[in-house]
Amino acid sequence: MDNLNNQIIIVTGGAAGIGGGITSELVKRGASVIAVDVNEEAGLAIEKKNEGKVIFLKGDVSQEAVAQEAVELALTKFGKLTGLVNNAHVSRQKPLMELTEDDWSISFDTGFRATLNFMKAAYNELKKSEGAIVNFGSGAALQGSRFQASYAAAKEAIRGLSRVAANEWAADNIRVNVVCPLALTAGVEKWKENFPEDYNHVVEKIPLGRFGDPQSDVAPIVAFLLSEDSKYMTGQTLMADGGDIKLR
Repeated sequence: MDNLNNQIIIVTGGAAGIGGGITSELVKRGASVIAVDVNEEAGLAIEKKNEGKVIFLKGDVSQEAVAQEAVELALTKFGKLTGLVNNAHVSRQKPLMELTEDDWSISFDTGFRATLNFMKAAYNELKKSEGAIVNFGSGAALQGSRFQASYAAAKEAIRGLSRVAANEWAADNIRVNVVCPLALTAGVEKWKENFPEDYNHVVEKIPLGRFGDPQSDVAPIVAFLLSEDSKYMTGQTLMADGGDIKLR
């Protein structure tokens, strides 16, 4: 499948986990990727595996300058930018009353503010290419999962931002959509090992009966939103969660 031929896409958190799956799938479909991540080992590995198609940028997405650096790298290496995937997000799970100012800051800085800064940095180039943005929400935010207050608040802020940008930037032919994934990442695998009963309880409520695979289940939905196949979609939230949540 080559529905992303000649596309140049920035993926934050693009070296491992869901982001690594997205990077690999986008390359498989013909795109070139700037993978922004703090994980140097994983970043260099995915760059080496996809030589000439993936450029790794070691950077903290909470730093505004990193967003501009990623855009400049896309232009230097590939001559344009056609897509942006804001996947990176760091947060700490604690009861609401135990969250510190630092806990709130890390979630909003790596999640909401990083998403905003990358969108702003990419805007002019995406306007030229009539490109697409895929931001990440969360089922934990939609359901108000316990111990996820700072994460859920930042994710819903991202969804609100995405809807506004979809309306404002439609005139520039920039599409902005949101994906909420439920994927079997390394973190979920660890949780499954340590708390098998809790894991099984969650799986039992998923209509399709399993957590998704980052590359084969979640990444194709992201690829669809970056491709011409979704050219009449913007401002939407798509659930890549096996049917766990049905939006009304």
